Amino acid sequence: MSLNQTVSGERLHIGFFGKRNAGKSSLVNAVTGQELSVVSDVAGTTTDPVKKAMELFPIGPVLITDTPGFDDMGELGEKRVEKTLRTLASTDLAVLAVDGTAGFTAEDEQVLALIKERGVPYLVVYTKADLGKANITHEGVSVSSQTGENIETLKTLLGKSKVKKQEKYILRDLVSAGDTVVLVMPIDESAPKGRLILPQQQTLRELLDFHCIPVCCQDTEVKATLAALKNPPKLVITDSQAFGRVSKDVPEDVMLTSFSILFARYKGDLTSLVSGAKALKELTNGKKVLISEGCTHHRQCGDIGSVKIPAWIRKYTNAEPELVFSSGNDFPKDLSQFSLVIHCGGCMLNETEMTYRMSLAKQQGIPMVNYGVAIACMNGILKRSLQPFPDVLKMLD
Repeated sequence: MSLNQTVSGERLHIGFFGKRNAGKSSLVNAVTGQELSVVSDVAGTTTDPVKKAMELFPIGPVLITDTPGFDDMGELGEKRVEKTLRTLASTDLAVLAVDGTAGFTAEDEQVLALIKERGVPYLVVYTKADLGKANITHEGVSVSSQTGENIETLKTLLGKSKVKKQEKYILRDLVSAGDTVVLVMPIDESAPKGRLILPQQQTLRELLDFHCIPVCCQDTEVKATLAALKNPPKLVITDSQAFGRVSKDVPEDVMLTSFSILFARYKGDLTSLVSGAKALKELTNGKKVLISEGCTHHRQCGDIGSVKIPAWIRKYTNAEPELVFSSGNDFPKDLSQFSLVIHCGGCMLNETEMTYRMSLAKQQGIPMVNYGVAIACMNGILKRSLQPFPDVLKMLD
């Protein structure tokens, strides 16, 4: 996968924050070299976060987001500020744009305090250097989006920031060169037309990078696939929704897990999510369960989140919990009403966003589990699905 094709969840997220009319949009346009955001002298021109994927040397692929002003007013303004706060949840590096002609204000201090509270690394940028400079009270760089003054310096600082994405792998520690790995990928009504879903693509590519031998099949062909192999595979990885069926066809001496469980470890905290699975058994009539997906998509008749998981929950618990659904950025900050959060694998979210969502649940004492772990648990094969991860498996003893 080239840098230009890197998905947003794998890019370093850089968010531009600040007051209305601080010059954020002009700054974003100058950094990206494109007229990405609408620029106007009217405060509050940016009404929704605007995103741009690009390459920034030497970091590589990044996602740059221009946000509405933190000091937006009125009912509509409050909604815009809420979208800005949501952007901060997925931000790896924050750029605080301060009007350089006015210097730091109380509102700027408030924004900076919020960035620090979230623990997000940041840079302070004083804008409008061509119009004069006020007293600089916080370390930062003065730039002019109009003349280009220090824009390249800013890009260099961004590129040299210590917030470089730590190289992570989905399953490198589980396989060796030459290993055969079977990937079970059902093609049903919920499968995207003409392509594989992202976790399948990324896992397949990683296996090829590590010189493994991936063998792909549908869940209806597992027995025939295994029979065709000269030797048993090192590992079988299945789509979570086919867990029950596939587990019956894969011999007990062959390790079995799912794409979603692999992504629970890759994007989040597998240990915590496995611990959260215990709450499934405690669900009773009327208890609220949040089923959340990181992306927004058209839900079909066999949708895993809104159809299959609810059916498994009812069968497993023999109860009728109250199910609430969220998708995309609509993850609630207040989770106190829920007895459990069941989250997707988060393939379209970056690690920062997943960590934020898990931290919200932990802070509020709400157990959280992801699709793969929950489905394995409700199919009675959680221990088996965790065989590749002995440290986590110990939790179930």
